[in-house]
Amino acid sequence: MNEKTAKEEKGSSRRGRLFVISGPSGVGKSTVTRQVLKRTGAAFSISVTTRPRRQGEVDGRDYLFVDDERFRRMIGDDALLEWAEVFGHYYGTPAEPVEKNLAAGKKVLLEIDVQGGRQIAGRCPDAVLILLVPPGGAELGRRLSGRGTESPAAAASRLAKAEEEIRLARESGAYTYEVVNDDLDETVNQVAAIVEEESCL
Repeated sequence: MNEKTAKEEKGSSRRGRLFVISGPSGVGKSTVTRQVLKRTGAAFSISVTTRPRRQGEVDGRDYLFVDDERFRRMIGDDALLEWAEVFGHYYGTPAEPVEKNLAAGKKVLLEIDVQGGRQIAGRCPDAVLILLVPPGGAELGRRLSGRGTESPAAAASRLAKAEEEIRLARESGAYTYEVVNDDLDETVNQVAAIVEEESCL
């Protein structure tokens, strides 16, 4: 076996790295995640949820939409890497596709809330957690109210929860990186750089 082949074999057997992008509702997680996926070629793990589909969402692309009974079975079968109840609906990360991609040596990106991120940190100590935060509470409030998908009272509730999420994330010590999502291009550059650099360690 020549040196090049030996290096290729060694490289192919290297386990991938798990990355988590978390942040409160309205901070821009989905937009940043989509751009980082394009930039880094990481595999994306689709979350499973019991909440109703929003307009334009596609089952199997945006989320795996299931009912409460099936979600509870997944919990009982230990088929979820993490899960949480948020605003009366369940969200979770199926463990099997994540493990398959990591075993294949791929970078895997999860877009989940802070509660789920903290669970990942406890279960996967080598995961890299990135917290996205808004430039300030006023800007986050503007983004939430600008969605037009919920009442002012619901938006206010989300803002209060967002502020609490950021506080808990910081206090947990689980997040290695914190990135302020003020300018989208700069945010994507920062997060993509983190993914590439940490993948080489």
